[in-house]
Amino acid sequence: MTFKAFRVNQDGEEFSRGIEEVEIDDLTEGDVVIKVHYSSVNYKDAMASVKNSKIAQKYPLTPGIDLAGEVVESNSEQFREGDKIVATSYDIGVSKDGGYSEYARIPSDWIVELPEGMTLEESMIFGTAGFTAALSIHRLEEAGIRPEDGQILVTGATGGVGSMAIAMLAKLGYSVVASTGKESEHDYLKELGAREVISREDVYDGGKIKPLDKQKWAGSVDPTGGNNLAAILGKLQYSGAVAVSGLTAGTDVPATVFPFILRGISLLGVDSVHCPMTIRRQIWNRMATDLKPEEHFEKMKNEVTLEELPETLNTLLEGKARGRNIVKL
Repeated sequence: MTFKAFRVNQDGEEFSRGIEEVEIDDLTEGDVVIKVHYSSVNYKDAMASVKNSKIAQKYPLTPGIDLAGEVVESNSEQFREGDKIVATSYDIGVSKDGGYSEYARIPSDWIVELPEGMTLEESMIFGTAGFTAALSIHRLEEAGIRPEDGQILVTGATGGVGSMAIAMLAKLGYSVVASTGKESEHDYLKELGAREVISREDVYDGGKIKPLDKQKWAGSVDPTGGNNLAAILGKLQYSGAVAVSGLTAGTDVPATVFPFILRGISLLGVDSVHCPMTIRRQIWNRMATDLKPEEHFEKMKNEVTLEELPETLNTLLEGKARGRNIVKL
C-alpha cells in the first residue's frame, strides 16, 4: 500500500520538499501504526522544512511534530486497533517521521489516548501549542498564581501558544493582558478573552532593561524569551512568576538577580517535548475539561491540506501566523 506524505530531503546542497508516494516501510521504526486524520503546523515544523535545518535530524524526513488519528496496527500492549490517539513532541517530526502523512509509525511510549470529551480535530487545534499553553498555566498555578492576584501578561499573543493561553486563562477567570506587534489583531485577541491589548514596545521598548521596574503583572506566559523575558522579570509583582516556553525573541536573557532576591519572583521553564507522561496525560485531560475554550476554536482554526502546506509553513517563518493551522489528512 502506498500513501501520500509531505517529505523534505537534503543531500549536500541539494534540497527538496513536497508530496511523495511512500510505503510503511519507508517510515522510521515504531511499534504502532496510525492512520492520521489531522496534524498541525508549528514554528518547529517550519524550521524543519527549510534547507540546512537545525531541527531535522535525518533525511528524508516527514515533518509534523503533532498527529491525531486511529491505530491500525499495534505491537504494544498499551494500544489496540481502533483506538483513537494523540501524539505530540518527543522526536516526532525531528528524527522520527511525523504527522504530515496519511499514515505514521511511532513508539507507543509517545502516545496518549484521546481524552474523553475531545475530538481528533480538536486535539490538533490544540496540538503542541495548546499543550504548551496549558502546561505554562499549570506551572503558574503550581507557583501559586491565582486569578485574584492580578493581571497575567501573554506575549506573542497572536501565535499558537499565545492565542491558546489567552483563551484558557480567560476561561479560568484570569484577567489577561495580550502583547502583540500586530495592531490589526487587537479585536481578535479581545474576542479570545484579553481584557487589554498592548504593543510589544510596552513590554520591551528596545532600550536598556531596568533590573527593577514598575510592578505590573502577577504572572506571564512567555513563548518569546530574549529581551522580552528580561523586561518582564523586572515588571512582575512581588512573588510573581513567568512561564517561558520559547525563543522567538532570542536566546540570551540579559537579566540580573534583583527581581528574584528583592521581589521573590519565579522563572518557570516549560518543556513540552520530554514532559513526563504522567503530567502529559493530566494536562491533556484538563484540555478536554476546564482548559477547553471550545467556543473560540473556529476563530483560531485555519484548516489546510498537504498541498497547501508549503505556503502555510512560509507564513510561520515570516512571523505572520495567527491562531492555529491544522492539516486535514
